[in-house]
Formats: sequence, structure tokens, C-alpha cells
Amino acid sequence: MQKKSLSRRLPSIAYCFLPSAFSLSRLRAALSLLLVFTPVLSGCIRAKQTPNLARVFAGARERVGKRPLIVIPGILGSQLVNSKTGEVVWPSAFRSSDDGLSLPISRDLERNRDNLVPKKIVDTARLAKLIPEVYVYHELLLALKNYGGYREGDWDNPGADGDHDTFYVFAYDWRRDNVENAHYLFERLEALKHRLNRPDLRFNILAHSMGGLIARYAAMYGGVNLPPDGVEPKPTWAGASLINKIIMLGTPNEGSADAFATLLEGYSVTEGLRPRIPLLNKFSREDIFTAPSIFQLLPHAGTVRFLDENLQPINIDLYDPNVWRRYGWSPVTNRDFRDRFVKGEVGGDSAPFHGGSLEELDAYFAAVLNRARRFHEALDVDSENSPVQLLAFGGDCEETLTAPVLLFDQKKQRWLTWTRPGEIHTSTGRRISSKEVTEAMYAPGDGRVTRRSLLGEDLTGNHRNLSPYGTTLPIVYAVFACDLHGQLQSNKILQDNALTALVSEVMK
Repeated sequence: MQKKSLSRRLPSIAYCFLPSAFSLSRLRAALSLLLVFTPVLSGCIRAKQTPNLARVFAGARERVGKRPLIVIPGILGSQLVNSKTGEVVWPSAFRSSDDGLSLPISRDLERNRDNLVPKKIVDTARLAKLIPEVYVYHELLLALKNYGGYREGDWDNPGADGDHDTFYVFAYDWRRDNVENAHYLFERLEALKHRLNRPDLRFNILAHSMGGLIARYAAMYGGVNLPPDGVEPKPTWAGASLINKIIMLGTPNEGSADAFATLLEGYSVTEGLRPRIPLLNKFSREDIFTAPSIFQLLPHAGTVRFLDENLQPINIDLYDPNVWRRYGWSPVTNRDFRDRFVKGEVGGDSAPFHGGSLEELDAYFAAVLNRARRFHEALDVDSENSPVQLLAFGGDCEETLTAPVLLFDQKKQRWLTWTRPGEIHTSTGRRISSKEVTEAMYAPGDGRVTRRSLLGEDLTGNHRNLSPYGTTLPIVYAVFACDLHGQLQSNKILQDNALTALVSEVMK
């Protein structure tokens, strides 16, 4: 009876790794080995486990003196409100009657402002009544409160105990120039430090995606703007008096080819190899064209990768407006868009836009590309002695676009740009399978940012030996998990590591 019972239980326990023809004489030995190798083989007999953060950080709430924390969301992560009407323009499923997400267009990027102002982090979002509420940064903020023992602070009224065990959320207009937002962060930190009357205080930063670039620039340059063309950026580390360390969640330190796809096709709510689904009628290709921040997420000049029909590298200057015109990548090359720009109809009837001349449109495009290139150069400067440590947390289980393919359509005499894989039939008759194309176009990442970009593995410099990760960035610790870019902040493994790095540091 015991043998019979044991045989019945075996399929649910051991058949996932044992041959189907297995004698009972060997079964006892196999089950003994099973007990030994249970940690290794647990994936086939039970669901994937995640850390119990309540138990792991049971003592964190009582640990007093944790360094104050700044939480910086990524793109789309801050609520945008019309300052005149009070209407929430983002997050919202519908275009505003007074103001869409498009910014004005002129060669003076700093002057291109509308009525939208940032209010708070997008904790949860319900884009329409019939659509369920979506957690955005809700779980991250709860983890900081419930497991890390932090409380949320008020920038303007931090209180006497706001210099410890407190996190502050930095909301910003994610459409605008990242240098401008870095200056805004620097100014707010200085003001907060003054209100707390702690001249020696330095903050930790937990930044998602583009927020990590803003934090890095603020640390390296403080409130200083980009230098003029031809002048090499030189970090002063002015922000180091305010910033202790930066935890980066999926930050594209080398840029992202997905940002290029977004500029071509509009923002997609899906990531990786999943079919692209537009964000309803929000943040279209034309909206994105007006946002300098998206251009600043493009792959950096030294890391740009494009492939030809044979999957061989092509030398492309992604920051030359003429290249975009040649391949038809931008609305600026579209005759209908140019006509509507002059008429002031770029934003559509529901979001009136004051148009301008075609000369101004072309000057804007050249300026926004050049600004992106200069921003990258400032971040990529090799620095031997960084007073601010970087920690890199990300995903590396998702296929992530890294090299679009350029194909010439002989029949229509035009260039095609592939940001999605497919079977290729070359001009010489060669067939390249979709699998081969996928392997050439994609790399491990989180669906938007590759592992290599987060670590900055392709950046050039002389101080790679100073980092254990073979990068010129001052990364002292890195952790990867299996999750999509938009879910990294909710991933329990990454939360576990982030909280470990934060709560273990108690100020004297």
C-alpha cells in the first residue's frame, strides 16, 4: 500500500525531472536526492517565491535615523494639471478641451511652455470609468511606509523630524528638458535642506527610468546649464553636497531604442516584443515630437545601432536632422504636418496650437536634437572620483529593442524602418528568419531599457576598472530581476534590495 500510495504522489512531486520509465528500486534514491536538491528544483514543484518584506524588514520601522529619501518617478509618472482651470490633463483618457500634452514649438526650447504644471506622483490611475484602477507607484510608496519605516514628507512644511525617516516625492513636468528638471530638483533640495536647518544633510534618491538621468545631472552639475557647443562639459559635483547616493530603477544611461520607436509611432502601453498598443489618443507621435525629454532618451551617439537588410551595422548619425528627413522618421518631414503647423492646427481642434513658420519648425527640430546630444555628452563624461554612488536595479528577462533595421523598398522607392522583427528577403534573394532578426534587433532588458544601457557598458572612458561592473559609471551595486520596465518599482525582489540599501544606513 505504501508503494502504491507513493507511486500516485510521484507525478506531482518528481515527474517534472525524472524519466517516465523509472523503477521503484531507484525511486527511494531519487526521492532522497529530491530532498537534497529541493532548493534547486523548487521551480518545478511550486510557484515562484517572492520575499516576505514584512518579515524581512520587521525591525525597520523601529530603526530611527534613516537618511531622508527623494522619490523621482519616470516619464508619465507625475500628474499634470492645467494651472488656470484645475483640470487634470494627465493621467486622463481624453484630450483636454483647453490644453493637450503638446508643448509649443519654437527654436527657444526654454520658452516653449503651456499651462500645465506638475502636482504629485501618479500613485494610481483610472483612465476611464469602465477601466480598472491601475497601480503605478502605489506599491513602491506602500513598501517605503509599511516595510521601510518611512513617512511621506511635505517639501514646504517638512517639520522638525523631516530630516530622517522621511521620503519626499519629486513631481515634475516629464515632457520638458531634463536639464531644466535637474535644476528644479537641485533648487528644491537646497530649499528643503534650508527649511530643515541641516547644512550637512545629504539625501538618498530612488529614481525610476528617466528620473535617474535627472538625478545624475543634478548630482554632477547642480544648477549649471549645459555648456555651449564646442565646450567640453566638466562635472563640478555641486549636487554632491545634497545627494548621497542614487538608486536607479531601469534608468537608460546609454539611452533607449524604444524611445526612437516612440518618436516614430507614438507612445505604446506595451513593452518588449508585445504588439504595440497606443495610449488611447494621448501622447501621439505629434505630441511626442514637442517633448524635448523624449529626444533625450534616444541612444547616445557612441551607442547607436542600426542594421541593414543583412543585419550588418550601419553608421547613422541620429542627431543630424537631415538623416531623419532622409528616412522619414519625423513629423517634420510630413507635408500635412507642416501645413497644419503653419495654420496652428498641430494640436488638433481640441487643443488649439499657435502655429509658426516652417523655418521656426526646422530650427526647433535641429535645436532639440542638438540639446539631446549635449545632454548625453554631459552625462557620459568619465569621472574618476565620484562623490555620489550609483546603484543599478533593473530587468534582464525581456527582449528589448536595441537595433532597428533599415530596408529599402525598391517598388515604392522609399526607406522602411523596422522596430519590430519579421522575416527578411534581401535584395540578393537571401531569406533571414524572424528568429535571426529578433536576435539581432533585441537584447536582454526590461522591454524598454536594455541591461547594457542601465549599466552603461558601452560608454567609453578610462576608469572601467574602478567599477565591478565594467562601466565608467560609479556603480557600486547592481541587481536584476524578471519584470517589465513599468513594473520594476513594484517588483518585490528589487524592493527588497532597495530597502536593504536604504534602511541599513542610519545617520550619526
